[in-house]
Amino acid sequence: MCDKCGCHQTNTDQSVQDRVNDAIEAIRGGLQSHGGDVELVGIDEDNTVRVRLQGACQGCPGATMTMKMGIERILKERVPEVKEVVAVN
Repeated sequence: MCDKCGCHQTNTDQSVQDRVNDAIEAIRGGLQSHGGDVELVGIDEDNTVRVRLQGACQGCPGATMTMKMGIERILKERVPEVKEVVAVN
């Protein structure tokens, strides 16, 4: 278990990129069950994570809520180094 966030991550030696990828994979199933998806575009030097919403998530009125209250919250819990999550087109 990770001592920083309790995310049950056993290998805290993984890079931020690897841990973000793992977290996105965990989130992806919920989005796909509603016809959407999320793609990791990149991680900036300040640990801002850039993602692209796909499928039903594109243009959805609830996409902003999904980004901030869902994806960003979960990523920050699992990868405390993440500063912010922003959507790109």
